[in-house]
Amino acid sequence: MQLDPEQFVTIGRYIDPVEAHMAKGVVESAGLECFLQGENANNLLGVAFRARLLVHRKDEAAAKELLTGGEPSGELSES
Repeated sequence: MQLDPEQFVTIGRYIDPVEAHMAKGVVESAGLECFLQGENANNLLGVAFRARLLVHRKDEAAAKELLTGGEPSGELSES
């Protein structure tokens, strides 16, 4: 599957792989599609590589609110 980078935005960068997966779980549990980029390199050498959490551009605001502990201001889109 080819991903269009214009369709996704980074909402978080993580040194700790556990923290990256926890953030991904929070976003996914709200029904938003997301993925971690660079997680394998981060697992090997976390100091040099950060895992990035990406979401669809249209879900950026809702995902950021979830990660900061707030409630999404609008309806979440379903994928």
